[in-house]
Amino acid sequence: MAYAQPSPALPSPSHPMAKTGYGKRPAGDEDPYADPDFAHLSPRDREIAVFVDHLEEGHAMGYKAIAAEHPMYGQQAIRTAMGRIGLAGHLRWIKEHITVEDNSMRWVTRTYWSRTPRSPEWWADFARDRDGKDVTEDHLPGLARVEEEPSATDDPAEQPAKQPVEEPSVAYQTLAEVQAVDPRMPLSDQDCRNLEHLVAQWLDHGATPQDITKALTDGLPPDVSNPGGFARKRLETKMPPKKAKIRQKAARRARVTRVLMACGLCDADERTTEIVNGLCGECLAEVEAEGPVYVFQDPVPDTFLPAPRDGGGLPGADEVIDVTERVEALRRAAGLR
Repeated sequence: MAYAQPSPALPSPSHPMAKTGYGKRPAGDEDPYADPDFAHLSPRDREIAVFVDHLEEGHAMGYKAIAAEHPMYGQQAIRTAMGRIGLAGHLRWIKEHITVEDNSMRWVTRTYWSRTPRSPEWWADFARDRDGKDVTEDHLPGLARVEEEPSATDDPAEQPAKQPVEEPSVAYQTLAEVQAVDPRMPLSDQDCRNLEHLVAQWLDHGATPQDITKALTDGLPPDVSNPGGFARKRLETKMPPKKAKIRQKAARRARVTRVLMACGLCDADERTTEIVNGLCGECLAEVEAEGPVYVFQDPVPDTFLPAPRDGGGLPGADEVIDVTERVEALRRAAGLR
């Protein structure tokens, strides 16, 4: 079911895709779309949550990518809102240590989304369940936000914080190099990101980077006023049929061998700082400075709530007993508090 009153700003078809296997990843087992899904959030955070909820799996989830597409909010507003949405239980960033059969190792950071708000305990269980997962299909060199594995003699706690490095995909690189073949087709970084998913489809259909470059540069008019739009039209109208794939050697198996919660705003992780509800202490303070935040907690079952006692009609015997308060009172009376 669609939202009855959707956000006035929703993702456009041009919203960039992340590298293959990354970007928005569903946590699974979500409720259907419904208007009350994000009613607990502030108006701005609600707008951005609906925007993110409408992104397809694999769409870029960085605050810069979202700010570039969202007409109402800039990078800082999106960044803070993403932190607050995470605190509300909809979003987590998890670092997964990947070990491949060739004994190479690396850390990748994945972004998980849940329309249904989840408690911190639920997310902790979710992260633990990732440990040991086979991720062969998702492990493609250069297609993740990665950090190289330190040597066995290095102490991670003593290493300076490194900015995550994201290598360009083959699809992106193919587009970026078109201008070198024909100067009439200078594609900007944004053009390359917007068209990357179309080139990835060409590659999946069996085309080579040379085939794609030829399709984009053959028979050009004397002047190309809009290279990005021209490239999109050719990529869409000239896309080749999918070829039967030749049986290839099986990919090396890759498995998650350790998981860590990471801060979604600065990429710090549990190796160097405490992560509370998806944020490090510094970023949490930054988000809380904007005002009260909603932190999702599992509701207390009815069986654990105070209930009237059957006192058989005696005066005062039907009053509600708060067990926690009674224990504290007994401790104070005994001089233990």
